[in-house]
Formats: sequence, C-alpha cells, structure tokens
Amino acid sequence: MKKFFDKVKDRIKKFSFDDEISNGHGEYLELDTTRQHDKASKVVVRPFVIEDFSDIKAILDSMRGGYTVGLVNIRPLKDKDLVELKRAINKLKKTCEAVDGDIAGFGDDYLVIVPSFAEIYREKAKEEPEE
Repeated sequence: MKKFFDKVKDRIKKFSFDDEISNGHGEYLELDTTRQHDKASKVVVRPFVIEDFSDIKAILDSMRGGYTVGLVNIRPLKDKDLVELKRAINKLKKTCEAVDGDIAGFGDDYLVIVPSFAEIYREKAKEEPEE
C-alpha cells in the first residue's frame, strides 16, 4: 500500500498548482468527464469458495490476470479434506509468489489474495516489556 501512495504522491508533485495560477489559468482545473476508463485497469474484489481442489483453477486464472483481489472461503474443503486443503493452499502460495502477489489467512475460514501492486497489512508481534 505504501508503494501505491508513493506513486500517487510523485504524480501530484509533478503537477504544481502554483504554476497554473502564475500562468493566468486561474484556480480551477478542468476535468474530462467524458473519458472512458479501461475495464482491464479496474480492480475487482471477487469471492471464491473452495469445495474441491479443482476449484482453485478459477482463482489461479484471476490471479494471473493481475487485477483481482480474491476472498477465498476455504471452510468447505477444510471440513472435507485437510490434505487437499494444504495442497490447494500451497498451489495458491506458489502462484502468488510467481506473480509477485500476496496471500494471507483472514480468520479461520478465509484467505485473502492480492495482486502485485497491493500488500496485505500484517500486524507485527508486540514485544513484552522488560521488567
């Protein structure tokens, strides 16, 4: 997330409002509201449910696309077969590493998978105060 905000900050620095005012363009910036956004550039938050190992194919395909945040419910496979669940999670982890994404558990029943431009916040372990 920090990388994203750094990019935004750099783009804002490139555009100086002081230059616009001193050039006599006024205090307003005209926006093009007719511009169409490219569908592929939008981030999609998509829920998935893993009931069988074969269900990860759709997740892997969307991860490779690079614009999908996946919320994966692993409860059905967890209740059914732990060996298959571990196999599925390992496959998701390897693919996530290959596309430079991030994956983390969310509660006991969910995984969160994000593309390369996003990062999952992980709280650092609090250190015990020394007495």
